[in-house]
Amino acid sequence: MNRFKPSKFRHTEARLPRREAWIGGIRAGSFASYGNHVKASCHWVAFNAEAAGVLGIVPLECKDGGKRTVSQLCCHSDVVTDFDFSPFDQLLLATGSADETVKVWRLPESGQDMPSGAGLTLGPGGHPVDLVLFHPTADGVLASGAGKGVTVWDVGQQQPLTALDSHGDQLQSLTWKRDGCLLGTSCKDKKLRIFDPRASPAASQSVPGHENNKDSRLLWMGSSDCLISVGFSQMRERDVKLWDTRRFSGATLTMALDTSPGVTIPLYDTDTGLLVLAGKGENLLYCFEVVPTQPALTQVSQCRTEGSTRGLAAVPRLALDVMACEVLRVLQLTDTALVPVSYLVPRKSVQDFHEDLFPDCTGTLPATNAPAWWAGDSQQVGRVSLHPARRSTETFTSPVIASTCHTDTTTGHTDTDTGHTDADRSEASGYSSPSSLASPGSATTSLSASTGPSSGFASSPSQKSLQSILGPSSRFRHAQGRVLHRDFHLTNLRGLSITTPGESDGFCANHQRVALPLISAGGQIAVLELSKPGRLPDAAMPTIQNSVAVSDLSWDPFDPRRLAVAGEDAKIRLWRIPEGGLQETLQEPEAILRGHTEKIYSIRFHPMASDLLVSSSYDMTVRIWDLSAKQEVICLQGHTDQIFSMAWSPDGKKLATVSKDGRIRLYEPRCSPQPQQEGAGPEGGRGARLVWVCSGDYLLVSGFDSRSERRILLYRAQALPEGPLSVLGLDVAPSTLLPFYDEDTSVVFLTGKGDTRVFLYEVTPEPPYFLECNSFTSNEPHKGFVFLPKTACEVREVEFARALRLGQSTLEPVAFHLPRVRKEYFQDDLFPPTRIWWEPALGASAWLAGQDGQQRRASLCPPDMVPVSEAPKEAPARKFVPASVYLEEKSDEQKKEELLNAMVARLGNRDDPLPQDSFEGVDEDEWD
Repeated sequence: MNRFKPSKFRHTEARLPRREAWIGGIRAGSFASYGNHVKASCHWVAFNAEAAGVLGIVPLECKDGGKRTVSQLCCHSDVVTDFDFSPFDQLLLATGSADETVKVWRLPESGQDMPSGAGLTLGPGGHPVDLVLFHPTADGVLASGAGKGVTVWDVGQQQPLTALDSHGDQLQSLTWKRDGCLLGTSCKDKKLRIFDPRASPAASQSVPGHENNKDSRLLWMGSSDCLISVGFSQMRERDVKLWDTRRFSGATLTMALDTSPGVTIPLYDTDTGLLVLAGKGENLLYCFEVVPTQPALTQVSQCRTEGSTRGLAAVPRLALDVMACEVLRVLQLTDTALVPVSYLVPRKSVQDFHEDLFPDCTGTLPATNAPAWWAGDSQQVGRVSLHPARRSTETFTSPVIASTCHTDTTTGHTDTDTGHTDADRSEASGYSSPSSLASPGSATTSLSASTGPSSGFASSPSQKSLQSILGPSSRFRHAQGRVLHRDFHLTNLRGLSITTPGESDGFCANHQRVALPLISAGGQIAVLELSKPGRLPDAAMPTIQNSVAVSDLSWDPFDPRRLAVAGEDAKIRLWRIPEGGLQETLQEPEAILRGHTEKIYSIRFHPMASDLLVSSSYDMTVRIWDLSAKQEVICLQGHTDQIFSMAWSPDGKKLATVSKDGRIRLYEPRCSPQPQQEGAGPEGGRGARLVWVCSGDYLLVSGFDSRSERRILLYRAQALPEGPLSVLGLDVAPSTLLPFYDEDTSVVFLTGKGDTRVFLYEVTPEPPYFLECNSFTSNEPHKGFVFLPKTACEVREVEFARALRLGQSTLEPVAFHLPRVRKEYFQDDLFPPTRIWWEPALGASAWLAGQDGQQRRASLCPPDMVPVSEAPKEAPARKFVPASVYLEEKSDEQKKEELLNAMVARLGNRDDPLPQDSFEGVDEDEWD
């Protein structure tokens, strides 16, 4: 275009859709990073979700007019800082995180479950990853920015190709030139740099960029020598600059945008020359046409949206509605929705394809691969037509991550041969795939092992081959948590206490009632009946007057009416609740236990013996109490600092503790008051919890590392000095993870006070030890999350765990269940005979005398249900039925006769009058 010829895009207008076209029902995150917070491929849209380390995934297009389903991809243990879709494989997503790793994921086709584990992991490095960007011409090449350095990776080999020289300060953006030869960066040291990674790790060119070191972005204008940068001037004005690398001493054009403080997100479309700018936290979208040859920057349109911008993404050109003259589409990420904004060029005819608006665009078949590109191959990606009749149907599946199907890049044919995977084909194609795609501590994808024939699912050969590649997966990987109907909620809770110590769960519940500490003076406790849900009255209700602030509380498992309450006055009070619940305020406890000299941390009832209670205190002792005699019977020593948590072994013989001195201790209380063995616990001193798992052979400990990352550790109970068998990092959050272990399913649930997410892992006694399952996410933070006994589960709905979630003013039941095909049968593979927890195996005096009891077990199978293991096997449907089954053999004469009869039937009876015979005609005089 020259200055005398008008631009065909000068009348481009931005069109906001109706709310029905928005992608709603999302909760976007607001994390500080240099990423755009939202990216799109031709199939999927990814965006930063509210929870740290989680991306929301939603289909780009809505098929058959249905509603889009937003899925969650649990990526990292810390904030996802940036992510990028491959320009060739529309299902390949790279994510970078503050946990110092880059992960590459293969998303499923629409309608399938999100992967629970990454295909491969790059790193960790020494700094949080800030930026990730795929190469524009070579498959399997990825650039990542962390701290002051840039690394160019061969993704297939999981090895860096080069590390570019350190910048003067924090990196702020990366951009590849369209031909893939050069890489540009902007930095907090106010400089723009150009690198030729294959020639030298040092910058080939460098120039001062924007005058302010606040967030700046750099974009390459296609394959030309021109760049666009956005940033802030010395007077904190937002400005846009055009650069020419042939004259890189200064900007060829500078234009002040406005004085808004929001960081500018730029999107540039090479084929149209349109530049869209949006400020974070603002609702204004600018659209400019960029002409590098003049240079010139002309404003085309200005669009005001309803919601403020949290992120911005451009939809790939191949996904545009070209027949509607849509030349550009951007997705605006707001707090609760993704808003598509279409840029249209008005034309009289929308029935014809306008070649001038839609030149051939870059295709989706890579020009080369990582080893060839690094060796000097500079082939360019072929261009394809956007004309609907001439559009290429070729697709590409990158071999850097194994897939269950393979797409022929020459014919576009998808090979679904179950005997081979892309991993098998990678060697022949010249690409290298990793030998192991799942680390021992990482979760595995849901494509591996199935739940077995008894559940109604069967493993295909391709799934079994994937299992050998990706490792084992949990039977509970598809577990779903849902809040039960409002009819089961307790609402209008008022005056709840949020000051209980971190060693306490905050409240406690049994199968009949729940006890909630109140903020009122005198350590009041509300006791509510679970059998009486609904809205609580506004008037004052009867409570327990504990007289001092509550530090912990626990229900007696063998007496649902007895509540033990530890107070800040170093005393334990035992309260007895009347039948039917509290009718009047209780002021006198059943008994008071005295012995500790300082404030008590936590209390726990014995799992086997009645009338036994253990407590830990600031006096660094652990005391065991005989409630029938109302006296202390054992005092355990050996702690040197605050005791974070303690737990009885399932058989009630041993007691484990974890304390602030970073040690885990194991006691046999009846043998010695000193620990039997010790081992190193979590590094951080912010808090920890522990629970016995795998039939009491292992200890699971939740805690923090030195960088405040929440993690879980697995120890062999008989070998604590050897250290943890496995360590798994989850996320960064201030609250201690509270673990609950379901001994029947080996699933551990982990969440913290103030969290919105509950992590689920199946714990196994062999590597990889932790098998990730779907997590449960709530809309608002919970003050507490307590699980009910197994007998509260509705086994008819395949519910294997039930919890109570304490919100701001509500108590909501949350059911965890598995989707199963044959729900009319009792799923005995998920529900083994459960321990009769409500009956003690022996009394306190017998246990203290050295006896060991064993509780009986009972089946959870309802009387009217048949176990699925005894259900009749369903005969597989025949894929091919031979013609002899439904056709009789006929002679040639019979076939001729049948054919003749059919022809006669179609012709009808010859004696029937013809239609024209029924016409009456006209009179003779009408002919005149």
